Amino acid sequence: MGALALGLALWMRPWRMLNGPLLTPALAALALLPWMWLLPQKLPQGLQVQLSGACLLVLMLGWPLAVPLLAGVAALVWLIGSQPVASVLTQWTWVGLVPATLALVIGAALRRWLPPNLFIYTLGRAFLGTAVAVFVAGALYEVIHHLLGGNTLHEALVARWLMAWGDAFLTGLFAAVFVAFAPQWLATWSDARYLKPPA
Repeated sequence: MGALALGLALWMRPWRMLNGPLLTPALAALALLPWMWLLPQKLPQGLQVQLSGACLLVLMLGWPLAVPLLAGVAALVWLIGSQPVASVLTQWTWVGLVPATLALVIGAALRRWLPPNLFIYTLGRAFLGTAVAVFVAGALYEVIHHLLGGNTLHEALVARWLMAWGDAFLTGLFAAVFVAFAPQWLATWSDARYLKPPA
């Protein structure tokens, strides 16, 4: 699945977007996001706090550019951290690719069925959309893990639900700040679409 997503993203030649203002947030993500993904390795055993950041990347860079960047983040996590390749690939898939793809689908649905509005973008897509994408990705992982003999499903889903809101808060906060002060850092934002006066 990861190879298919990466191949599809690269087929769209997303590096062309780096010629403009998106180079700065892309480099910032490569510098900061690996440390968020390394957090579970640095905490005491049994305390697994995991933030994704993938939904924010989709808002900032678009899905085609976010996917290879998430692969770069996973490579840095493998180089810096102490986890084996299999664990890093699992993290790349379930913490990066799946939430990013779900965020793309949720964003497309909101654009299709709801009016273009600043609050639909910041509250709907950035905040609530992130909460749904991260929780559904985590729930899918936990269900598969449980079927293979993993943790108690109920407790794992409660933890995933709570962590999804942390990601949602950060994504909504940064999206609102960028809309106000640096809209050029949001590939999915358009003044003409979201700030046009009502008809």
